[in-house]
Amino acid sequence: MPFLVVTSLRKLALCVLLSMGLAIPAFAHEVRPAITDVTVGAEMIEIILRAPIEPLIAGMDLAGLEDTDLSPLSDRYDALRAENPAELEAALRAAWPGIAARITLLAGSIRLDPQIAGVTVPEVGDISLPRDSELRITAALPADGTPVQVGWDASFGSVVVRQMGGGADAYTAILAGGTLSTALPREGFATEGALPVFTRFVVSGFEHIIPMGLDHILFVLGLFFFALRFGPLLWQVTAFTLAHTVTLALASLKIVSVPAAIVEPLIAASIVYVAVENIFGGKDGGSKVAWARVAVVFGFGLLHGLGFASVLSDVGLPEGRFVVALIGFNIGVELGQLAVIAAAFVLFAMPFGRQTWYRSAIAIPASCLIAGIGVWWTVERVFL
Repeated sequence: MPFLVVTSLRKLALCVLLSMGLAIPAFAHEVRPAITDVTVGAEMIEIILRAPIEPLIAGMDLAGLEDTDLSPLSDRYDALRAENPAELEAALRAAWPGIAARITLLAGSIRLDPQIAGVTVPEVGDISLPRDSELRITAALPADGTPVQVGWDASFGSVVVRQMGGGADAYTAILAGGTLSTALPREGFATEGALPVFTRFVVSGFEHIIPMGLDHILFVLGLFFFALRFGPLLWQVTAFTLAHTVTLALASLKIVSVPAAIVEPLIAASIVYVAVENIFGGKDGGSKVAWARVAVVFGFGLLHGLGFASVLSDVGLPEGRFVVALIGFNIGVELGQLAVIAAAFVLFAMPFGRQTWYRSAIAIPASCLIAGIGVWWTVERVFL
């Protein structure tokens, strides 16, 4: 008994040290996709962009960035957050030529010239939080009637493009990596068949895990490090998948709605739980299924499904292809999770899994690190 107590205390101390040393750089200022509503007329295209404009002004590269604090331009970004609306609008207009050069508006092969038609900047509030401004961008269209494509440079991060006025079948997409929208016609609306919509949302679901979903990645890794045996891992992943599929569907249908201020801290806490249980549980190497663990993972899966739904609420699923898009997004999420498990298997299980020191030297320290990051996220999302 004394040996077990000492061993447990050593593990706990290791967790605390790793948490203190490595969790502090975790994300405080999350990067979210910009939202754009696009209206294509006969003579002009209008884009209403809702997003923090400070990163654009600062010239920050958001490609693959999870947290603005990790950018070398974070000080400039934070200074812009403290500027009043008039100062920030003036800074935007001064930086506009460089920003406009990275916005792509194409009518056929003709590159259009985007102009600022209006800016609405909220008053300075809590500068630790993103400030969403509204920017109205317009561009004159040539008289040849060609459809228009919309996109922007990968350094601006992801952007949600929603075609306005098209009803159930209007085009909507999350664009990343400098991708262009489909061609939006001058008259009528861009519509897509079931297969293109399905494929596009599979990609969006995958990207929400890799590279954008670090919290979901850490949770899946927490499942992986519980035990190397296939049975326990399969049951956990199955429970997690079923649970988040249910809440993703219910939230997307607006049957269930839970504020992000509640969901996000609980997701962070779920990461802590599975990681800590890896340390003090799984001592038998996962030789049998821990049904209590499976039940808890199912409950946490319900929370993660609500987190996935927050992304889809920004995009807006196309009503005419709702089921196809929802299934595609969910499959993309699953493929992303499987990719995480496959990578962990190749990096850890294959070369080291049969070693007697695998659990003490790899699984427990990795779980401590995951727990530390989860603890910081929980505190940050509740109090900071």
